[in-house]
Amino acid sequence: MSDLHHFTAIELRDSFIRGEYTAVQIAEFFLKRIEKHNQQLGAFLSILGPRMLLKAEQLDHKRSQNKPLGKLAGIPIAIKDNMHIAGEITSCASKFLRNYKAPFDATAIRLMEQEDALFTGKTNLDEFAMGSSNENSAFFPSHNPWDLTCSPGGSSGGSAAAVAARLSLIATGSDTGGSIRQPAGFCGIVGFKPTYGRVSRYGLVAYGSSLDQIGPFATSVADIALTMETIGRHCPHDSTSLDLPPESYPLPTNLHEIRIGVPTKFLENLKPDAKANFDHSLNVMRSLGAKITEIDLDILKYSIAVYYIVATAEASTNLARFDGIRYGVRSKEAKNLEEIYEFSRQDGFGKEVKKRIMLGTYVLSAGFQDAFYKKAQKVRTLIIEAFEKAFADCDAVAMPIAPSAAFPLKAFNDPIEMYLQDIFSIPANLAGLPAISVPSGFDSNKMPLGLQLIGPQMCDVPVIQYAHAFEHATQFSRKIPPLFNGNPP
Repeated sequence: MSDLHHFTAIELRDSFIRGEYTAVQIAEFFLKRIEKHNQQLGAFLSILGPRMLLKAEQLDHKRSQNKPLGKLAGIPIAIKDNMHIAGEITSCASKFLRNYKAPFDATAIRLMEQEDALFTGKTNLDEFAMGSSNENSAFFPSHNPWDLTCSPGGSSGGSAAAVAARLSLIATGSDTGGSIRQPAGFCGIVGFKPTYGRVSRYGLVAYGSSLDQIGPFATSVADIALTMETIGRHCPHDSTSLDLPPESYPLPTNLHEIRIGVPTKFLENLKPDAKANFDHSLNVMRSLGAKITEIDLDILKYSIAVYYIVATAEASTNLARFDGIRYGVRSKEAKNLEEIYEFSRQDGFGKEVKKRIMLGTYVLSAGFQDAFYKKAQKVRTLIIEAFEKAFADCDAVAMPIAPSAAFPLKAFNDPIEMYLQDIFSIPANLAGLPAISVPSGFDSNKMPLGLQLIGPQMCDVPVIQYAHAFEHATQFSRKIPPLFNGNPP
């Protein structure tokens, strides 16, 4: 029982199926790890201990009767707290929703539960998924397991920290502008953003509806593939869900005849450690048989500006429903309907959320919609066309996931500096492309770095295959932060 946190999710599932561990033993082990480490890590907002143990008992009974077990049987999975689990709080790390109980399961949650997953708890995030550092949580920040003074990334920082510290072996995240991939890179684990529409958004609290996508974190690419086999299914409740059959993910260990495109000009301003690591990653892919080719994606320099117009415009519309009437905590100071709206939002929303709502309302307002929103959508179309042109010459695009390794908490006072941290992750969301972050080594301060691979739409399987070949050759994803390599008492 002492080394369960060293297992991958698949290894742990197989051990459970063989009878080496009971599901209750697995649940108790990980609940003790969470109890021991979560206070310093800030990864979880709530722990689902009784629910997890009940499910574990049911699984043990199921196995004792030789009934078929699901693909995720016995695997501890953490859920970002902007996804609904029926009967549990979905707070979105906001004071506004601190008492909101979900009335139904998100589709991704339902699919994982059907495959016998053990849900450990709801993880911390930037409020309403708006942020890149997890400092915008209304409750407390999350910390990077490799250095507790640093950010785990955002907005899915709690999920990434939980998996990196092995408080859970898989976690869900949502990715609007890099919110799965950037935390995965910062925390030294694997994070995957599927093609837009590959995973249902039903039951995900919306931020930017044309950008949001649910995806998994894990300690191995094979575990990412396993999760995608489970949640990558059509959902009639989501109008953007792709009506495609589930996919399987065979995982080769070479890149023979695969063409990897590199937007060299776009990457000119990489910091030295990140550039050296990226160049080494390209050499690894060459050694696996890949052909590296230069491509032109210089238009991506406009992606930050486009994103912060489109995403905030959609956020201002999506968050209009939180008014203290139907959703959210109602202000006790309000004396009439107008004051309920005003005071509830004033008290309930944090600074960053208010900033983005105001920006989004501004770009959609009369006289400015043509100048900002419509122009941004035109440039977004040009970005999509630039990727299509690039994919005529390559099978996948390689970039770092961020300009540097994880930055210290409270490192940025200027919001523009913080927004620029997403320069390499945002383009895949604007174009609706599948993209993965896989650990690629460490910088001079021994902080993790991540390689990002981006593929054409609906090429989720090849992107995961390329990442697996790279992971197999490097093995960085098996490393556990020293602070969290011990066992529960």
